[in-house]
Amino acid sequence: MKRSHVFAAVAAAGLMVGSQAALAQSVGCGSLPQANAAPAYTTGPGAALAASGGAPRGGGGGGLGFSGARRGAFGGSGAGRAGRGGAAVRDPHAAGNVDARDLPDGENAPNNVDGNFVLGPTHPAAPDTVENASVPKGVVCIFAMESGDSKMYPGITRAPRDPNAPPQPPNSRMIPVMPAPYSRRVYVYIPRQYVAGTVAPFIVGADGPDNGLFTTLDNMIAAKKLPPMIAVSIGNGGGDGPGSERGLEYDTMSGKYAEFVETEVLPLVEKRYGVKLSKDPDARLAMGGSSGGSVSFGMAWFHNDLYHRVLTYSGTYVNQQSPTDPNLPHGAFELEEHLIPAAPAKPIRIWMEVGDRDNGRPGDDTHDWVAANEIMARALAAKGYHYQFVFARNAGHTDGAVKKQTLPEALEYVWQGYKAK
Repeated sequence: MKRSHVFAAVAAAGLMVGSQAALAQSVGCGSLPQANAAPAYTTGPGAALAASGGAPRGGGGGGLGFSGARRGAFGGSGAGRAGRGGAAVRDPHAAGNVDARDLPDGENAPNNVDGNFVLGPTHPAAPDTVENASVPKGVVCIFAMESGDSKMYPGITRAPRDPNAPPQPPNSRMIPVMPAPYSRRVYVYIPRQYVAGTVAPFIVGADGPDNGLFTTLDNMIAAKKLPPMIAVSIGNGGGDGPGSERGLEYDTMSGKYAEFVETEVLPLVEKRYGVKLSKDPDARLAMGGSSGGSVSFGMAWFHNDLYHRVLTYSGTYVNQQSPTDPNLPHGAFELEEHLIPAAPAKPIRIWMEVGDRDNGRPGDDTHDWVAANEIMARALAAKGYHYQFVFARNAGHTDGAVKKQTLPEALEYVWQGYKAK
């Protein structure tokens, strides 16, 4: 059974191999629906789960898996798709871009080398992204969070346009909003190898669920390429772009989203499932695509006490922020434009990718995903960061085929040097 088809509101029977069922019971997930699902999905105590056709999702923005393409998501094959606005194919070696090494077609960058790399146009799936019946399977527990219970994000949406309001200036980010409730789902992957009561490294992912990540972790943990780690894949609050709840959460340049995760999400994960999440920032990875990527870097930048590792696909290092912050008027573009160049290097290790057909408008760096990622790479290099920047040929925005090719190498790169304390 495909991963996206094994969700259920409540499992009707415990058709599980013993060790997987025991793990599910030990963390409070309840019974699980399929013996061969990898991993199996279930709800946590009292969780509400919609089961309307395929994998349940949060609000807008889509999920982070390898199928079901949607804006801001790690979509389906996607290779060769134009970015938003029908963007032309971009040249990784154009004047002004960082010097980058071309890789043989179908090959990934070395997982222990910093710098800039160019993927060829063919994107074969890495073996570790493919479900393998012979490896131990983790479980994914699911619970819901309601906007009415959040002190930090009570919920907004765009307000109807007032026909009598004065016109906004060009490129204005002052979008009228109004309160709006939402329900988000949180997907907690717990590997079979997790030992109850021990402190675990973990990943926080945006735009959950990230089904492809869960499969990849099953395989890489079993092969001892990664230590056993938990993944907390958080659905967004809905919508996309300026004036949306997702935009407020992800495109605002501040430490607020990291604080939301730390104070409202992670305590629920630990309480519901009895796991212990590391407090060591070196044992924490923030990852996401599009605006989920820029907020991931923001989590490590504004709360370097909490996160040292970042992984982004088509990071929205551009100006999507609404409302405008006069101290950071260019939104996420401020990271590479001013914040990184002006500050001493922080202990951040990042893997980042952009596609040659990514979103953006050439000529306006503050709204050009390709240019912004190039400028980000240059800023990181100038300050001596450990980073790997991958420019993917024949690739659209948050391209699913590119993710299937690169995710295992990206995870190995970004976890280099990790030692449990």
